[in-house]
Amino acid sequence: MLYLLFAPLAEDLQLANLFRYITFRTGGALMTAMLIAFVFGKPMIGWLRRKQGKGQPIREEGIQRHVIEKAGTPTMGGFLILLGVMVGTLLWADLTNQYVWIVIFVTAGFGLIGFVDDYMKVTKQSTAGFGGKFKLLFEFTIAAIAVVWATSVARANGMDAGLETSIAFPFFKDFLINIGPLFYVFGCIVIVGSGNAVNMTDGLDGLAIVPVMIAAATFGVIAYLVGRVDFAEYLQVHHTPGTSELLVFCGALLGAGLGFLWWNAPPAMIFMGDTGSLSLGGALGAIAIAVKHEIVLAIVGGLFVLEMVSVMVQVASFKLTGKRVFRMAPIHHHFEKKGWAEPTIVIRFWIIAVILALIGLATLKLR
Repeated sequence: MLYLLFAPLAEDLQLANLFRYITFRTGGALMTAMLIAFVFGKPMIGWLRRKQGKGQPIREEGIQRHVIEKAGTPTMGGFLILLGVMVGTLLWADLTNQYVWIVIFVTAGFGLIGFVDDYMKVTKQSTAGFGGKFKLLFEFTIAAIAVVWATSVARANGMDAGLETSIAFPFFKDFLINIGPLFYVFGCIVIVGSGNAVNMTDGLDGLAIVPVMIAAATFGVIAYLVGRVDFAEYLQVHHTPGTSELLVFCGALLGAGLGFLWWNAPPAMIFMGDTGSLSLGGALGAIAIAVKHEIVLAIVGGLFVLEMVSVMVQVASFKLTGKRVFRMAPIHHHFEKKGWAEPTIVIRFWIIAVILALIGLATLKLR
């Protein structure tokens, strides 16, 4: 909004010229989103606590300490994150950029699905929530719209022919596999998988939000670099016209995450719930599709992949052999069962997320 207001005045007003710089607007989006989370955090927590009563139900088969210590903590804190992200993005981004709207669409859509899931859990005081099949159906519908939208925008923006339906591989300069119409299926899996992987990671205070912020910052840098033809040519990566503007969205996500972490740091005053985890994971998936770095998302978000794989392995093993590979899944609960303290697990997982993000960024040059 501010870009559309001030950018046309750049020639006559020196201060307005700042709004033409994505980096300046990214800083503005970050600060705006963070301040919103700081200001509205406490009243929102109080309101949700009054409305939800017993708060988010905790799995009884889980860590007994969680059942006791975390009982009564309100959920749906993802609202706070989404509020910051949306206001920060709508205020500072170039709203004529279609990629911005694609990511907003996925974020809001997955957030709505998460809200319904959280609402059902709270009202029924059950961990079951939204039916899994219906949940996936709606997620894949939103993802399908986003992937079709993104590929059409890529063509309209002048992306190299065939790149919009191709998979690019890190560490290889010209290694592309054009899978044609199958890319739409692949893209849906990336977005839905990312959303649910973050959702599974959200099990300890601060565990999910910091890796999400790290991944958002990483993909903000990637979006900025591959969206500029000069940097793309220098790094010998595929140029994706128009995606640089996603840096503003990533900045807003980073700021909202910092503000939310203030209230979610151990001991958490609020949980993000599916409202937050699904929407944030979906957003990361949509950004990866836009910038053609889907495989890099699996590296940068390797922690989320590990969490999801641990659940899949646990379920498959129990169904096939009747035995469990882990003491409890997702894997962060396995370490809790082994006696690791919650802060130890959280901080070590943060360190892993930083290492994976650095590896992901290294793929830009090592080609």
